[in-house]
Amino acid sequence: MARGPASTHALLSVTPRHGDSLATAHTRMSDDEAITLAHNLYGMEGSVQRFATEKDDTFKLETSQGPCCILKIAHPLEDSAEIDLQVHLLQHIEAVDATLPVPRMAADLHGRLWSQITDLAGQRRAVRMMSYLEGTPLDKTSCCASQREQIGELLARLRLATSTFSHPADTRILAWDVKHLLQLAPLLNDIDDVAKRQQLTMGLRRFESYQEQLLHLRSQVLHNDFSKSNIVVDHSRMAFVTGVIDFGDAVRTAVAVDVSTALLNQLPRNAAQLLADDLFADGRDLLTEVLRYGEGRLAALEASGAWVPGERARAVPV
Repeated sequence: MARGPASTHALLSVTPRHGDSLATAHTRMSDDEAITLAHNLYGMEGSVQRFATEKDDTFKLETSQGPCCILKIAHPLEDSAEIDLQVHLLQHIEAVDATLPVPRMAADLHGRLWSQITDLAGQRRAVRMMSYLEGTPLDKTSCCASQREQIGELLARLRLATSTFSHPADTRILAWDVKHLLQLAPLLNDIDDVAKRQQLTMGLRRFESYQEQLLHLRSQVLHNDFSKSNIVVDHSRMAFVTGVIDFGDAVRTAVAVDVSTALLNQLPRNAAQLLADDLFADGRDLLTEVLRYGEGRLAALEASGAWVPGERARAVPV
């Protein structure tokens, strides 16, 4: 049975778990050091382009020796078990369905898919290399209904591919896992805008009324961040989606959470200002293909069942 809405005091009594690696500053690796690292570890020569990332150092390596690659150097405090989780998950996906457009891991000169190094700043860090997926991030372009259906199909196929995967670190606690949303409640105190703070408090109360149900939904290891910024596309190709990237938030969570995240990311950027009758029209295109995949049907219905009908302002997924 679902619990009733919590009081603001009860919500604020929850202590969030902040990842030290995300919050703690570190010495960034220079382009020159990354080039040297690529040569020493992978035997690759070329130039690098730094990508903006939250916590690690990520470079696109361009080389005459073959296709472009991605060189990732983890934050010094990032748990090596979580790196191992991501590496083995990508290997598993390739083994189950090699046609899925996800990064392919590259072994170093010693045959390792990831290794530990000490950088020039004296920091102990994990290093790995993977293929670079050509295309444009979906959040930088647009798409039509049939292309959104392709995105939904890919989400369903990816879910099926990861359904048989397990890893000792797949039950880690992530702030980005909706199951643990209430742990962020203390952050309400940092919001100066009273109206926004009240809206968010109401939203958390609504969420708590669903939380018990969420904890009992079907779960498996999932991408958990199927946002437009992590979907790479090419309008010139019939197979519109050329890549799904960034498995850094992969975790064992409710299947409905993954579907809901994908639907939420189809909302217009300016949804609050729109007068559209159906804010979820684009998301419904994506959902069509998720529903077409047998086992995905229940997950899609679970996700859409978390929407509360009523006035437009309330029609948002929890």
